Amino acid sequence: MKTLIVIDMQNDFIDGSLGTAEAVEIVDRVREKIQAAHAAGQQIIFTRDTHHENYMDTNEGKHLPVVHCIEGTQGWEIRDGLYVEGATIIDKPSFGYTGWGEYKFEEVELVGLCTDICVVSNALILKALFPEIRVSVDPACCAGVTPESHEAALKTMSMCQVEVE
Repeated sequence: MKTLIVIDMQNDFIDGSLGTAEAVEIVDRVREKIQAAHAAGQQIIFTRDTHHENYMDTNEGKHLPVVHCIEGTQGWEIRDGLYVEGATIIDKPSFGYTGWGEYKFEEVELVGLCTDICVVSNALILKALFPEIRVSVDPACCAGVTPESHEAALKTMSMCQVEVE
């Protein structure tokens, strides 16, 4: 069975403190992808970047000094209209979720934000943990910090045998 992993489609990354026009542009396509996966009976997992009030004191906060995705805030929430009944939500405190090894995947597709930070991190973790399964990314359902860094991340993933389609 195929699993759709929706990376950090949260308000702060779409049109909040770290939002971009490119992120806003993919919301409808991501919604359609989620609805199709749900209709097909696929497993759907959402990740949620999760920080706390002390964010600026963390290593990430010192390198990316923009308060975002503080647990319990509107910016932390998954964009309205994306979540589907039965999907799993994983709160992750960093770019890449390190608990993927607890899952049994046959095939994984990733979509979401940001291509050049959290999507690439999770795709590479998944590929390292599960080298024999198909791991893919839909570039039309991802957006990076910049269009250039989005393209660079897609190239990196492709070089690491993540299928970019």
